[in-house]
Amino acid sequence: METSRVGFCLLLCTIFMVVPVSIGQLTSTETRLLFQVQKLLEYPEVLKGWTKWTNFCYLPHSPSLKIVCANSRATEITIVGNRSSPANVVPGSGPQGLSGKFSMDSLFTVLTKFSSLRVLSLVSLGLWGPLPPKINRFHSLQALNMTSNFISGRIPKQIASFQNLTSLVLADNLFNGSVPDLTGLPLLKVVNLGGNLLGPQFPSLSQSLVSITLSNNSFRSQIPSGLKKFNQVQRLDISSNKLVGPLPSFLFSLASIQYLNLAQNQLSGALASTTACSNNLSFVDISNNLLIGKLPSCIGSNSRNKTVISSWNCLSTGNSNRQHPYSFCNKEALAVKPVESKEQEEPGINLGLILGIIGGVVAIAGAIALLMFVIIRRSRTTEDANYEERSIVDKMSVRSSPKPPIDSRRVPQTMRSAAIGLPRYRVFSLEEIEDATNNFNPSNFMGEGSQGQLYKGWLVDGSVVVVKCLKLKQKHAPQNLMQHMEVLSKLRHRHLVSVLGHCIVTYQDHPNVASTVFVVFEHISNGSLRDHLTDWKKKEILKWPQRMAITIGAARGVQFLHTGISPGIYGNDLKIDNILLDDTLTPKISNYNIPLPLKTGSESPLSNRLSSDENAEKEDIYQLGVLLLQAITGKLVTFSNELDGLKLELEKSLAEGQSKLRGVIDPSIRGTFADESMKTTVEFAINCLSKDSTKRPSIEDVLWNLQYSIQVQEGWASSGNLATHM
Repeated sequence: METSRVGFCLLLCTIFMVVPVSIGQLTSTETRLLFQVQKLLEYPEVLKGWTKWTNFCYLPHSPSLKIVCANSRATEITIVGNRSSPANVVPGSGPQGLSGKFSMDSLFTVLTKFSSLRVLSLVSLGLWGPLPPKINRFHSLQALNMTSNFISGRIPKQIASFQNLTSLVLADNLFNGSVPDLTGLPLLKVVNLGGNLLGPQFPSLSQSLVSITLSNNSFRSQIPSGLKKFNQVQRLDISSNKLVGPLPSFLFSLASIQYLNLAQNQLSGALASTTACSNNLSFVDISNNLLIGKLPSCIGSNSRNKTVISSWNCLSTGNSNRQHPYSFCNKEALAVKPVESKEQEEPGINLGLILGIIGGVVAIAGAIALLMFVIIRRSRTTEDANYEERSIVDKMSVRSSPKPPIDSRRVPQTMRSAAIGLPRYRVFSLEEIEDATNNFNPSNFMGEGSQGQLYKGWLVDGSVVVVKCLKLKQKHAPQNLMQHMEVLSKLRHRHLVSVLGHCIVTYQDHPNVASTVFVVFEHISNGSLRDHLTDWKKKEILKWPQRMAITIGAARGVQFLHTGISPGIYGNDLKIDNILLDDTLTPKISNYNIPLPLKTGSESPLSNRLSSDENAEKEDIYQLGVLLLQAITGKLVTFSNELDGLKLELEKSLAEGQSKLRGVIDPSIRGTFADESMKTTVEFAINCLSKDSTKRPSIEDVLWNLQYSIQVQEGWASSGNLATHM
């Protein structure tokens, strides 16, 4: 017995010698730091269970919270909140960003005291303000993830000093300006800067990268030739920018490339017929550019192992109904040119002389600017003091927004355009709105929308716009209202009637209305899908391929509303009257939900929508199903019993055979569709109309099935069947 006790004691001693006790508990200093982080983040739900007895090193790991310890110190801190997640927005729950008391500088003062931190992930927590330079105090950082916040300003150049950095993810924020030079980071594998305002120059990146995501920014230079050395990159997404110039053919043959997305840019010219593709390449999207000529054979068609999307260029291959005429690309390509680097423009003269001249000019300009600033401040103070004494219509004091306020969480002065040809987002003054609508002349009144009155207007440059007047029923904090403006300013997409700008007018004395937001939209003059299905001349234009393209475009618009911005927009009014068609028959959704707090008690972004949960998403899917049925049959649906009868008729015809189904289809498109394409679309439309919302497909499933259907249609048409049936 004694021998066994001695052996047990020796075993315990060995265990304590091999496994340090410090693994089990953080130091008291780092424990206190975590409680400070909890306080600075304003006690998010995921951290509310922390108490003084919490052993942070043994907290169960989850997708929302993960703390990893080694040698009594935290090496990983991952906190994922729900502030910018549409699924977690509850009406009246307050703004999605942290309060005005939040300080990014204070947060990083605390975080940088974690001396052994290797992974820092702070996602969807409502952080706002610029990242401070003190971020360089992280000496061991390997992964940084700050996705889905309201972080603004430039990305600190100090990040380029993180020699151990392997992953940099700063997507879905408000970063602007140029990206720091990341070529000196030899271990960097992942960069995701999508969904910001970065640009205009394409960034300098490390050749060690495996995944590069720069989509939805403001890059408008040429694609650099240096990318041909990126032999490890597998995923490259630079879509939805304004990149110009020729499309480099080497991108398709990068040694490791698997996913290549170049869509929604202004890339022009033709690809060489000798262009080669990597054997690993499985997805290519070059749609919505200005490309001409024929596609090279390696990307000229889809295959089982490769998906290629090339619509809305000016290509002579593929479906001509989904391409612009050659003149469109030629005209647009002439109108754009790459941004020239300032460094290349500097003349090679005496640097000291230049600096001396610049210094003198700057000193004089600074003095003048300071004097003007003092004068303006005094004049504004006087103006504000006498503001309420002005004579204004209805004896209301009005404060318009002639320029965007400077606040790190508010609407930036430049906003990316998700649709080619749109002017940049701007803030209008009340005088500009009144001039555009001729003081809201009744002759310009277009009717009542789902959220406000609509007026037709003309801007100074001659462009036609639609002005929607939205009245807010209660006063809102400027910080909260501008968070709504941030979402509003992102509603720019090829398949939306895009927002061009806004104006906020505040009424100090009005008993029923706190303020009015005037939202300026682009004007679409070619009528709605309803108009085209009821006018026999227009209806003849809409054969099956055109109707498929229209429904796919509408689905893409819905996908953007759901997932392309944060918070997403659900419960949209997807009636056939609200699908507008431009001169090229490109569909644009109008009258969708505007993310403003219209109802009393609503403070959070999108609180006016029907709901932000799955039911609201499925309601949009249901309405897409209604659009599909009307496009298929050519019959308009006004009442629910009409819809039920039409759905039942299609279900019966599917069961009875293809000839019966043809009898239900709109007669004006007979002979223009492949039976398999039509059958697939009808089956899918019926699924969208399921009474059980849980059985309706997701928006991604909708797009996949519609794209499959149109691929079947294109294969049928290219074989000569369309010509024989017309």
